[in-house]
Amino acid sequence: MKEKNLKVAIVYNEPHPEMYKIPSKREETIDFELYFEVEKITPMEEYELMAKRLNKAGFNAYTLNIKDNIFSFIDDFKKNKPDVVFNFVEIYKDKPYLEMNVVSLYELLGVAYTGASPMALANCQNKQLAKRILSSAGVLTPRFTFFDKPQKSYKHNLNYPLIVKPAFEDASVGIENSAIVSDDKALKKRIEFVFEHFKQPALCEEFIDGRELNVAVLGDENPVALPISEIDFSQMPDHLYNIVSYQAKWDPFHEAYHKTIPICPAKLPKKIELKAKEIAVKAFKIMGARDYARIDMRLSKDNKLYVLEVNPNPDLTEDAGFMRSSKAAGYSYVKTLKKIITLAYKRGKQNKIFSQTI
Repeated sequence: MKEKNLKVAIVYNEPHPEMYKIPSKREETIDFELYFEVEKITPMEEYELMAKRLNKAGFNAYTLNIKDNIFSFIDDFKKNKPDVVFNFVEIYKDKPYLEMNVVSLYELLGVAYTGASPMALANCQNKQLAKRILSSAGVLTPRFTFFDKPQKSYKHNLNYPLIVKPAFEDASVGIENSAIVSDDKALKKRIEFVFEHFKQPALCEEFIDGRELNVAVLGDENPVALPISEIDFSQMPDHLYNIVSYQAKWDPFHEAYHKTIPICPAKLPKKIELKAKEIAVKAFKIMGARDYARIDMRLSKDNKLYVLEVNPNPDLTEDAGFMRSSKAAGYSYVKTLKKIITLAYKRGKQNKIFSQTI
């Protein structure tokens, strides 16, 4: 079968699509200048647009919202027999860690799918484990400690300020201005906030003051780093820390959303640019990412590169960070999607050939 004729199921999980509404707040109530337009499209509409554009490019693409019901995927798989699943399931039954279980089902069914394997998803989501894996391979990450239960005091040998994160979340969940602490009292308060609100351990790491770099990596066996994107904090007000918080990513009516401005390609000394790309590809391989990933880094004031996170299966909307880097590399939106689909399809064919020979 020619790759452009492939049947592609764009699979995602939005249990309550009716909750997505066009924002009702009026811009007149905002006391700061808007840099970005307020988004007026839902995730469901984004996936439908993706399918339409892939169909125009010669694919047979359709969308499937499993709505927290894995059997809806199984029924669809039996009926439609997609050649490739474009996997956008990031959470199941409100539990991010079940993301890997959904992908494990793809594995059991023998369907080709885009992005990371179950093990890679699990390892990247476990922030403590990810940092240990990267550190053991010589990749620099911020010094950290880990607390999994309440204590009278939280002893550590780290240097303030620290940033406190829920240990098993992604998409900047739990990352906000109050997550950065400068003394033991604030540390205790934030750790216990994580225990109470996220019901999971707290990862505490040294906050690296410096430049925020996002390095997109594309490929499977021979991945390549794309032009680096930087988050410009120069417009950030004094009362907000220079971080890409949850609000900066997802709340179009929050000041941080309009003060974290991407620049791509980032203006970096050539030596640092090459080193950042080298580290990104190394981290991609170490963590078992596939097809596409985004490696978030900090460039400290003394020019050290720290890997903050490896993000497998990052956002692929047209104005998101990964696509921004892809565009800078000369790839159109559809060409990037086609590349990812092709990688998954070829890998699926190779796996079938291998399984038939053993």
